[in-house]
Amino acid sequence: MPSELDAALNSAIDRLTAPGGPLETARGERHGQAVPLIATAPPTLPALFARFCAEHGDKDFLVDGERRLTFAAAHAGARRLAGALVSAHGVKRGDRVGIAARNSANWVLAQMAVLMAGGCATLLNGWWVGEELAEGIALAGCKLVLADAPRAERLAGQPHPARLVVFGHENDGFDALLAGADENAALPELDGGDLATMLFTSGSTGKSKGACSDHLGVVQAVMNYAAQTLMVLTVKTEQGDPPVGQPCALVNVPLFHVTGEVPLYLQSFVIGRKLVMMAKWDPVEAMRLIEREKVTYFVGVPLMSMALAEHPRRHEFDLTSCVTFAAGGAPRPVDHVARIRAALPHGFPVLGYGLTETNAVGCGNFNENYLAKPGSTGPASRPLVEIAAFDEAGRRLPRGETGEIGIRSICNFVGYWNDPEATAAALTPEGFVRTGDLGYLDPDGYLFIVDRKKDLIIRGGENIASLEVEAALYAHPAVTEASVFGLPSRTYGEVPVAVWLARPGAAVTEEDLRAFLAEHLAAFKVPVWLWRETGALPRLGTEKVDKRALRERYLEGWDPDAV
Repeated sequence: MPSELDAALNSAIDRLTAPGGPLETARGERHGQAVPLIATAPPTLPALFARFCAEHGDKDFLVDGERRLTFAAAHAGARRLAGALVSAHGVKRGDRVGIAARNSANWVLAQMAVLMAGGCATLLNGWWVGEELAEGIALAGCKLVLADAPRAERLAGQPHPARLVVFGHENDGFDALLAGADENAALPELDGGDLATMLFTSGSTGKSKGACSDHLGVVQAVMNYAAQTLMVLTVKTEQGDPPVGQPCALVNVPLFHVTGEVPLYLQSFVIGRKLVMMAKWDPVEAMRLIEREKVTYFVGVPLMSMALAEHPRRHEFDLTSCVTFAAGGAPRPVDHVARIRAALPHGFPVLGYGLTETNAVGCGNFNENYLAKPGSTGPASRPLVEIAAFDEAGRRLPRGETGEIGIRSICNFVGYWNDPEATAAALTPEGFVRTGDLGYLDPDGYLFIVDRKKDLIIRGGENIASLEVEAALYAHPAVTEASVFGLPSRTYGEVPVAVWLARPGAAVTEEDLRAFLAEHLAAFKVPVWLWRETGALPRLGTEKVDKRALRERYLEGWDPDAV
């Protein structure tokens, strides 16, 4: 039976989306299917920026160290940069413009400016090594890349087609971009079908793909998240517990990931939320900022919430402003839910589930409902999302039966850049994005994920394709066989490990291999353990390495608390 909270939430969203309501819905189209959309939404991201930066005006928007920018100031700064991109750097409608930098106020201004200039904001993974960055730039065909100094240094000597403009994270960090520019240059008129963003995702093949979304899809995803937020706030207000003061979120997840980009950063324009930047994760600094800035919303991979809940110094800080502890990007262990609630009783843990290809929309599990069903990612996020499970033949399954989960909405991506085959494989004939996750819907419509179909490792929210790591291992001349798989970690969810066999007579050590991998892979992809085998790896009848047998062998005696 649906809970009392479910009934209240559904009643609230019904009223918000009804004809004449602030989130009135209509019908749109995505991948040949009729789907709902929020009719009151702005048509493009620049229109969204203009509307809500004017509405929230003098409220604080970005806090980065001692630097503060209001919504109005951020919009004015981005407008200057957009004029420079058009007049001095030749950015035209549809050009892919890369951004390679750590989180900062200037990352936000750069992304806003690229979109206002008509470009497709190509969000390069800031943790990539130079080789990976160059591959992403080449794949997207970027004509221009805005990079901070560390990322620019990694790219030095790497072949790629883009012109590089380096920016800093301080007030005058865009001097090089603005030099000789007409900051008031006319900007292009865009519509919902223009490309807005490209984010990179690693599938089980190990080859990065550029997931492209148009303005319609991203804006609708932002508004769907805002609808969920407004739904919860409506219920809290009706229960006599209205929100007090300006909403405020701590930004400690990367903005180049969809979790950081859509529900955290872009949604903040709509709800007038202040964003407090952290250059790198540190639990003590996080608690200091929560107290100083009166942070109301905390989001991160599951380990981050637990780091606050169990930190020995948490009683030194007033954390009572923070009423929501959200997790996304990786499964949250079931036991974390009750432990977070017990340690931080002024707030509730919540969970979201979505993909890069869905612009992060999918499911959400809130407050008392999450405590009641801690193993679930929640029901489909209203008003735009539909969730279904499919069998191997592509038939939709009834509730209670396990199959591959699909997500359908107007928010879904357009496709992978220059990869129609991968795009077709990612979609069902009915326009659902195939998640690669196996799960079922319970009688109340709550989604439970039980396994993954794809050979993918998720380490603290970062997707790692085992095939990519295996390819890097095989590139070492001393390695003749290798297999990479995930093992459980209480901190990261799971971590990559590798088993390898050396060529006869080869003199190579684990340290040699680790150093070799670090030259070609981002640090989070490098296996935490590299076990050397002395005989041939076990094989299946197809002659593929029997990864399941290896995993079971090394799982014996494995300590999830070791990493």
